[in-house]
Amino acid sequence: MSSTESNWFTEAYEPSGSSIGFRVTERLHAEKTPFQTIEIYDSTDWGKLMVIDGCMMLTARDNFLYHEMIAHPALFTHARAKRVVIIGGGDCGTLREVLRHEEVEHAVQVEIDERVTRLAEKYFPELCEANGDPRAELRFDDGIRYMAECEPESVDVVIVDSTDPVGPAEGLFNAAFYASCFKALRPAGLLVQQSESPLAHLELIKSMRIAMRSAGFQAVKTLPFPQPCYPTGWWSCTMARKGADLSGFRERGAATKQFATRYYNADIHRAALALPEFMREALGE
Repeated sequence: MSSTESNWFTEAYEPSGSSIGFRVTERLHAEKTPFQTIEIYDSTDWGKLMVIDGCMMLTARDNFLYHEMIAHPALFTHARAKRVVIIGGGDCGTLREVLRHEEVEHAVQVEIDERVTRLAEKYFPELCEANGDPRAELRFDDGIRYMAECEPESVDVVIVDSTDPVGPAEGLFNAAFYASCFKALRPAGLLVQQSESPLAHLELIKSMRIAMRSAGFQAVKTLPFPQPCYPTGWWSCTMARKGADLSGFRERGAATKQFATRYYNADIHRAALALPEFMREALGE
């Protein structure tokens, strides 16, 4: 549920009895696509905002936290990811982060709603800097079908950068989808998916991890990180690996990376692998 009274955009999150708000100056765009309603606002302190179906998707000020953490931990965990598939990710920020890795030879972004990308190109051009990279492929298609039809053992990393598990994204959070990802991944390949708030959605995280294991993934790890524009201000991504563990990553590579980041570094990666006690207890770690 959301409202825009008194120059504030407010998203009320009923399950946690809380809300988050942003002082806005104007609504720049609004449209209903065949899949969802997309709104773009300008704000006094957070830059432009993208809202989908009344839920905050990104702000210009803090999106780097999410985009860096859903991309770099997985790519620095993999020995050398050459082919990456991004399911969702229509704002293109994750694609930009993936293509900072020179070893990536091809990255396909499969977004069901082309309007998300076209609006990002207009209002968030900084997120779309890599769209013209010759290694990038933009596809506007059903990500569930795309993964089901993927050639077996043809992908190194699958990144699921989706909205909440309702509407078009609902089918991305179950064992059948994870089984498609498992089949498409090469040995030691990685699946990483945004997994909501550890404070508000712990049961969802538990169910995702169970479904990932039932699909064949041997190792599963959830990494929390701050995300001020989302409910509770705390978010996570969950990694699952095919036929290998998740006990380490390429620390030297992360420490000497040849590109700039604003949040991610080797120490942040190491710290994100450590869970607070309530998560360790709930997730059996």
